[in-house]
Amino acid sequence: MNAPVLLVGEGAVALAARLEASGYRPLDWSAGMAAALPADGESPLAAVLASDQSARVADLRSRFGSMPILLDVENDSVEAREICLSAGADDFWLSSLGTSDLLQRLRLHLRIQERNGHQPTLLQVADLTVEPTCRQVRRGRRPVALTAREYSLLLLLLAHRGEVLSREQILREVWNDDQGTASNVIEVYVRYLRQKLEEGGEKRLIHTIRGRGYCLNDGMPQMERP
Repeated sequence: MNAPVLLVGEGAVALAARLEASGYRPLDWSAGMAAALPADGESPLAAVLASDQSARVADLRSRFGSMPILLDVENDSVEAREICLSAGADDFWLSSLGTSDLLQRLRLHLRIQERNGHQPTLLQVADLTVEPTCRQVRRGRRPVALTAREYSLLLLLLAHRGEVLSREQILREVWNDDQGTASNVIEVYVRYLRQKLEEGGEKRLIHTIRGRGYCLNDGMPQMERP
């Protein structure tokens, strides 16, 4: 595997040996960007942050785009999830559970990332463009910064543009959820995507098809009537 993973904060760096033993290549951010990044210029595939490093999320996002960012939280609660999402991280991990929780979540995000990695050089609908090779998203000339989960959702919608995707299909493809146990999370992430894609006043591209799901389309889909 040897996937490069950036470690930020003492709590994360302390797991370097365990991550390396699990087949990852830990990169210590405390050594500075030049020292932390691989000499071959390869970017990290994910970042693991200690609980006191939430303020670093924005900087990491600006440097590495939609790379998955996992933030340590003290407990699995609604409040902790809100802190994680408001900071801009993609997911949380519980240091109180040891490394097993982190490794499981890290594997999940890297699988999603790998599955979405084999895409055409440019995806486009209207003025929305996505370059999978560099994970760059734009509305016209405006860059759009997305989290890894938002990016995965957008890629799925783009891959099926003009088609209606059910909530069950989205959960299965983006969240690896075959039981539909987290169906409400889709509405949350669709809202996040819309806000970011329409931030400059652009027209809506992600449409809700009542009783069926969601559709990415240039203009109102024919099956959705006022």
